[in-house]
Amino acid sequence: MAHLERFGSYVILALSPKEKIFAFHSSPQARYDEIVSVRKIDKAWSWKVMRGLRAPGSGLPGLVALGTWRVRRGKNFLAVYGKKPAYAITFSSGDFNQWIVTPDNSAEEMRAMFKFDEGK
Repeated sequence: MAHLERFGSYVILALSPKEKIFAFHSSPQARYDEIVSVRKIDKAWSWKVMRGLRAPGSGLPGLVALGTWRVRRGKNFLAVYGKKPAYAITFSSGDFNQWIVTPDNSAEEMRAMFKFDEGK
């Protein structure tokens, strides 16, 4: 499962070798100062959260969404697993508009790494 890590001024979504294959992408990274918001999402499998077209990537509805989702004005990176809570990390610039992830980080690790809203 994907793991969020912070290295200096960068945040990295560390993917396992299997995840890299199915996502058709290496571990995405972005500058920490480009983060606009981080919010917890209780129901990631909704049309409001998972919008756009998967290209390239892999997915089985309700089980896994892994890879790039193309949206009207850019693209998002998804690493969502099952019905577990996910986090939407929005960026001001960079390769992706958003990362929507179900990380293996604990809630405490996420709060320590980012300030985020507990909203839906």
